[in-house]
Amino acid sequence: MHAHFGTLSKTTTSIDRPRERLISIPFMLLRALTASGALATGFVQTFVFARILSPERFSVFIVVGAIGYTLWLAELGLPNILFVHLRGLHLTGRRDAQAARQATAVGLFYLALAVAAALICLIVTIAQPFSTWLGATELALFLLAIALNLTWTLLRSLSIAADLFVYYESLELARRCATIAGLLTLLAGLPLIAFLIAINTLWSILFVAAAYRLIGQGALAPYLRGWPGELWAFFKRNRHDAARSSTSALSNAFIALFPYYVVPMLFGLGAAPIILEVTFRVFRGACVIFTAFCDLAVPGQTRAFAEHDVDRLLHTTLLVAGLCCIPAAIACAVLIFAGAPLFAFLLRTAAVVPPAITPILIVLLIAGMVQTVSEVLLQYIGYFRSLAYNGLGVVAAMIVATSVSYLADFSLVEFFTAYAAVYAVGAGALAIMAWRGPIRTARYRP
Repeated sequence: MHAHFGTLSKTTTSIDRPRERLISIPFMLLRALTASGALATGFVQTFVFARILSPERFSVFIVVGAIGYTLWLAELGLPNILFVHLRGLHLTGRRDAQAARQATAVGLFYLALAVAAALICLIVTIAQPFSTWLGATELALFLLAIALNLTWTLLRSLSIAADLFVYYESLELARRCATIAGLLTLLAGLPLIAFLIAINTLWSILFVAAAYRLIGQGALAPYLRGWPGELWAFFKRNRHDAARSSTSALSNAFIALFPYYVVPMLFGLGAAPIILEVTFRVFRGACVIFTAFCDLAVPGQTRAFAEHDVDRLLHTTLLVAGLCCIPAAIACAVLIFAGAPLFAFLLRTAAVVPPAITPILIVLLIAGMVQTVSEVLLQYIGYFRSLAYNGLGVVAAMIVATSVSYLADFSLVEFFTAYAAVYAVGAGALAIMAWRGPIRTARYRP
């Protein structure tokens, strides 16, 4: 059985309330700004680090950043399960104190994981020859700033479930603006350690601001004691959905992150990881934009599915798919006509991106659009089994492709080609699952 929420009660159906817009206009404007901010942050960070760090030091930060993103393996898809349950409660005007306590427990678990990873990074780095306390602390704080995204992503899911998405996006916009401003001050001489301390301090302020509103909506508990027990109870209560959702989450993390480990091992530090980083900055940045548009549809999609309003579900999904085509077309045009100057501007002398990367990146952008639209629909309605099957299949294919790349002594471009081919096939398969899953299911009333 899928873990999606059921039909709304008769008192909350679309028959009894005014027809809503397919998407929220304020949410659309804010989400466009935050998505643009996310894209800009990635490019500004690459631009700044390429100028204040040596190529070797830059590649070390890239690897440490990959380790930070690897902590997403511990995400286990738990926010998806919490969203499905809390969204169902919110749509029917109910609250569940146990669900709020368990959401708090998951958030504290992610927070503890991020702090532990930063401490381990500090210890391991300082133990290396020629390492300094300053350099080790910088890497640990950089890892912490990335790992705290785990907790922030949970708060995002809870905010959407409780219809606090506009408030959350306002905080996210402030975070992006502050981060970009801080990065630019590095060019003016601000010490890197000061920037990293400020960014992690900003995280604590944002967590308090988001948690305050979520507690008021009953999506988080107002106290912290006993959270390990609540975490265990959550896993016990949702063990089947957790297994499926974690399989999907682990698969997605593997697909996104394993090149950051394979490329340094196959092609060494220096130019290869930097080329990978700037290429994936474009790819991930575009996927952030796609996700932003898809987020606009989540409140309407979940309500339409609960009401078995298949026309509204389909129209909302097609609307955001069409919106995603706009940034995809712009990105492809920029890559075709100005890709080389763009990469040269970002990296200066740190590395040279081969021209053959451009068509590969275009394939990844189109596949990423299809992947994101399908995944968001399946994820927020609760089709964890479909996501798990697709993820496992793509992971297996990626492992085979990487093995072939190693045995055949592929170049960096050939490795990227194999990666893009497997990713594109997986995206197509997920689109089929989205059509055969929630869209077809919504046609039938219980």
